[in-house]
Amino acid sequence: MPNEFTRTHPEAQAKPRVGLSAIIATTRNSLGPVRDRQRELEAAASRAPQPPSWRGAFAGTDVSVIAEVKRQSPSAGPIAEKLDPARHAAAYERGGARAISVLTDGPYFGGSLEDLRAVRASVGIPVLRKDFIIDPVQLFESRVAGASAVLLIARAVKPGELATLAGLARDLGLGTLIEVHRAVELDAALAARPDALGINSRDLETFQVDVHAVEALLREIPAGVTAVAESGLRSRADVERVAGWGADAVLVGTAVASAADPEVAVRGLAGCARRGRTHRKVL
Repeated sequence: MPNEFTRTHPEAQAKPRVGLSAIIATTRNSLGPVRDRQRELEAAASRAPQPPSWRGAFAGTDVSVIAEVKRQSPSAGPIAEKLDPARHAAAYERGGARAISVLTDGPYFGGSLEDLRAVRASVGIPVLRKDFIIDPVQLFESRVAGASAVLLIARAVKPGELATLAGLARDLGLGTLIEVHRAVELDAALAARPDALGINSRDLETFQVDVHAVEALLREIPAGVTAVAESGLRSRADVERVAGWGADAVLVGTAVASAADPEVAVRGLAGCARRGRTHRKVL
């Protein structure tokens, strides 16, 4: 039986065209040309200017809104295929977003590193590269493009690989948002010392969404770790709900990317007070 979220959010019921395993395979097969440029990227990364602080996005007492530049997705199909990344991001910033997430995957999400570069040039707040990062060369690529931080998906790599990628990101001056979906992924994510830990209510293999499953996982995150609720958040009531569960930040994609007025859409989500959380885990 569908829960309250799936009844009221049609995207949650959409049939996915592809799952995480296939996306990772596509990503791995595309990395050859990038690896060929690794030395060039390493040199460019060493010269790249320092971007705005990722950790700075989570300062303050309100729930930080990370607003996403997103053209399409495997679950929802077209969302905002003609959006201008720079204009959208600038509107998000005016609306009170504390950071911008940019989907740079091309085959499944219609994004690119050019989108990230355009966003970096248009805003003064941190920019997150959201992609399927499985190889160190992608971190050098991210730093050169101007990212403040990168998304690392715990279930996309082995625990040792996750720690290695997170460590290299730190060495390069990149922040991390390490994402989990299941409780079994938490230990590896915490061991990798994330700057922020994301709880994705969407199962990336099935693309089903269960926002209520986020509550139990939030309770497992130590109070000193920034917790970000991801996916399925469309309204201020949704933000207030996850704030009550202990979220320090939210990452919102479809609801703001598809909005007729993205500035107004973000402003409607911003300004919710953080509530704090109890937790059972210890570092």
